[in-house]
Amino acid sequence: MSKTPKSTKTVKATPSFKTVPNAAASAGDHTDDVFDLPVVDEDTVLTGAAADATDLEEKLKHLPRILRIALLVDRERGYIHDRLIADIETLSPGLALTAAFATTDNPATALALAKELDRLAVADDVPELRHIADCVRLVSLPIQNDLAGSEDYRRVTQSLMNALARLPTDIDPSLGAEIESFCIGWAMLPALKHRLPRYRHRDQTAANHASSLGDQAATRRVEAAEANIWTKIEARGASQSEKAEDADDHTSARPPQSPTAGPNQCVVARLSERQMKALRLRELLAQYDGVINKALPLIEPPPLEEVRKALLFEFPYAQNVIDTVLGDLIGRPTIRVVPTLIVAEPGAGKTLIARRIAELLKIFCWRTDCARTDSTVFGGTDRRWNSAEPCHPFLAIIRAGHANPMILLDELDKAGGPGSGTSVPSNGGGRLWDCLLGLVESESSQRYPDPLLQTNVDCAHVSYLATANSVAGLPSPLLDRFRIIHMERPSRDHLQALLPAIVADLARERGLDAEWIPMLDGVEHAAVASVWPGGSVRTLRRLVEVILRDRDARATRN
Repeated sequence: MSKTPKSTKTVKATPSFKTVPNAAASAGDHTDDVFDLPVVDEDTVLTGAAADATDLEEKLKHLPRILRIALLVDRERGYIHDRLIADIETLSPGLALTAAFATTDNPATALALAKELDRLAVADDVPELRHIADCVRLVSLPIQNDLAGSEDYRRVTQSLMNALARLPTDIDPSLGAEIESFCIGWAMLPALKHRLPRYRHRDQTAANHASSLGDQAATRRVEAAEANIWTKIEARGASQSEKAEDADDHTSARPPQSPTAGPNQCVVARLSERQMKALRLRELLAQYDGVINKALPLIEPPPLEEVRKALLFEFPYAQNVIDTVLGDLIGRPTIRVVPTLIVAEPGAGKTLIARRIAELLKIFCWRTDCARTDSTVFGGTDRRWNSAEPCHPFLAIIRAGHANPMILLDELDKAGGPGSGTSVPSNGGGRLWDCLLGLVESESSQRYPDPLLQTNVDCAHVSYLATANSVAGLPSPLLDRFRIIHMERPSRDHLQALLPAIVADLARERGLDAEWIPMLDGVEHAAVASVWPGGSVRTLRRLVEVILRDRDARATRN
């Protein structure tokens, strides 16, 4: 019974013979009692040879045979089987299995032919037949559940990877990328065949799906290549601009005189005229113009005794934190606090006291939620990306208008990811901890390489206050750079002192003067005292909010 020919074949003639041996007998039995073996139709050989002579691109002719066949499959070129048949007939004419391969669409027949070609490569000392055997396997292997365990699949994979490793370094980049995509996709087939949309199509072999998987694995390499091209374009444009300036006027190419900083001032970012003319940076500089090559003020400490008195009024249980932080400023002309980590149980008011310290010192406070921020965000993004922005300390300086703002690192113990100090954030960015190591050190932060400006910025005057529920899991290099202060939670004895501060803070949130909100009366005070045993300031704050909302509701009804 004749079988349907392969879709890539053009010759459908069935060879005439009296006795057709089966594939296994043809591969292993070479006695003289086999008569009238099938022969390959001559038109098939001519078609394959003509296709190779006329259709093969010049840049493909010097590639290893298996890579040429892979590209023909990927590009859906015709007569692929005919080309292989023509090569086999040239090197080892008259094989019964070649004739069967030419007329049947049967993977078992193709793999039997490949096995026979391997045998003849050794017996007849024709190594080229081994390469053709791998090509036959490549175009014939179907997608199957046990693909990873197939010796034929592993054989083709090894041949592809060996050929890929031997590609010349000067190969056309687009051609090299196409070859690499096919080879990587082929290697991924056993693990990801379930993701193939055409998995169950009977007329599709494994090779038809290789590039679709390989392309999925190449997206980041494509982005990196695009970024590299942008860098080269900017560098070329800057070089041409500099040459043009030299031709017009040798003096115009000189960088401007560096801005000088007076007492209690700092130039955070310095850029030359040539740097500021970079194509991509020029588009972004408008929003940073107020701090580039400008001497920014450094805020001086206010009267520390007044700050201490106000903080103790609000946080009577945190005297050790207040005295330690304010002690850094005694005798200093400008504000800079040693990097400090405040450790306390949840609800103790760590974030609130850090924010109030900045407010009472009259410096800007930039809050960072460490659980949601990674190093690629906090440390800045390269100008080549659409989401380009400078490092967060520089952004804090821009927002503040002065060179010594405070950065509040909230929940620093969650910066490495959920549950583990070695975890990496799920969004793919690096750990925030790794980025902080260079920013909290005075020496390295003075020359921090900002990825957007692509120059060193001076962030040495920025103060860092961090909060954490525990130091367990925090890496030791980071702990070495922070001063650790353990803050106690307030007790019921602190209630009388805490209530005025909470009411005043809620008034500030409403945009009111604290005098507009009367303090809690005796009944309200007793109600709070009956349900708050001490501990969480957050809980106490919610209780006060409930009482104030009840006041507002009663006032509206009256």
